Amino acid sequence: MDYLSLIESPISTELEEFKQLFGSSLASSNPLLNQVTAHLRRRSGKMMRPMLVLLTAKLYGKVNQSTLHAAVALELLHTASLVHDDVVDESNERRGQPSVNAAFNNKVAVLTGDYMLSTALMQVGMTRNFEIFDVVSQLGQELADGELLQLSNVSNMQFSIDTYFEIIRKKTAVLFEACTKSGALSVISCDEMVEKARKLGEYIGLCFQIKDDIFDYYDNSAIGKPTGNDMLEGKLTLPVLYALNVTRDEEAAAIAMKVKNGAATSDEIARLVRFTKENGGIEYAVKSMNSFRERAHELLKEFEESSVKTALLAYLDYVIDRTK
Repeated sequence: MDYLSLIESPISTELEEFKQLFGSSLASSNPLLNQVTAHLRRRSGKMMRPMLVLLTAKLYGKVNQSTLHAAVALELLHTASLVHDDVVDESNERRGQPSVNAAFNNKVAVLTGDYMLSTALMQVGMTRNFEIFDVVSQLGQELADGELLQLSNVSNMQFSIDTYFEIIRKKTAVLFEACTKSGALSVISCDEMVEKARKLGEYIGLCFQIKDDIFDYYDNSAIGKPTGNDMLEGKLTLPVLYALNVTRDEEAAAIAMKVKNGAATSDEIARLVRFTKENGGIEYAVKSMNSFRERAHELLKEFEESSVKTALLAYLDYVIDRTK
């Protein structure tokens, strides 16, 4: 099924307007900055988050200038966070292309990220909507908080599933929440309906991150990272956390602690990946993901059938069925 065509169909005009506004927001007289932003735009993804803003706004009403500025602000903030993350993680590649820090240097990457954050604030100001401004401001805080929580969790001796969900809510789900909530706020003011939109974004975001974490247990060049890459970075995600908690296997737990400390060998990581698969970790993660999908479906059931509702259902299915 061509999910992307279904998703884009009801917002094709609005998506083009978004792209034009996004491009003009980054226009500069600075040659170096233009080189960096051109580099970033060459590797731009499917614009899944801006599409979610537009779809949510259209679910409740009609996309307007406030919606478009909110979508641009969120995409800029998201991009800035990725640029900064690559510096922090010392990553040389993103989406199959050199990261900004690799193509240029760390200074240029940090300053470009700062410029994009400032531009995001300018764009959200243009919404003339204080509630959307609060959403975007809090998002920046939550994303940084999530990264710091993940770093501090390395020293945690427990293999906590609750902490895992707290981290992915702050690192990933909060961005999707901001998209749906901002989209709703751009066209309505009903607190109850805005909260339903926020929850929809939360469920989509949780599905998105769990799916990403499942990818780490399979070697697939299309995904762009080798098996066990998260573990190489000291991260223990939902599948292995479940397996560790359900078995209480001491040998596996010892390897998991070495993963947290950055001391596990590639052979040990391979053993922990096998252990996870053999003890139901993948199945548990898929079950959790599908549980959040069902919650999202329940929220969307309240709306009349329309091309926008169909697009949002396709969006959710794409998040779960994607292969990279």
